[in-house]
Amino acid sequence: MKKVIYTKNAPNAVGPYSQAIESNGTLYISGQIPINPETGKVVEGIKEQTKQVLENVGAILNEAGYTFDNVVKSTCLLDNMDNFAAMNEVYGEYYKENPPARAAFGVVKLPLGVMVEIETIAVK
Repeated sequence: MKKVIYTKNAPNAVGPYSQAIESNGTLYISGQIPINPETGKVVEGIKEQTKQVLENVGAILNEAGYTFDNVVKSTCLLDNMDNFAAMNEVYGEYYKENPPARAAFGVVKLPLGVMVEIETIAVK
């Protein structure tokens, strides 16, 4: 059985997808981009964008009854791999102990011209 997860504390989907889906104790969070849900605007700078993305992920985790400790896998997409170290620095602030498995890719372009997008899977 699948359950759609939605919170107003994270940005609305910018396409035909859900913020997250929970199924059999696993939460699949769609790739989050750095839109501030209060303003609807993209924040500027790679560190600020990474922080906003992870705040959005945290809001969705919270809405579904999960925490960052439940995260088992992240996929990070960067529009420029030169930003990897800065993204990684902020990312590490959210996963200080027992970080999840992760992949990071450089891509040609991301939605709305953002610098970073992060997809997340969490398990209870």
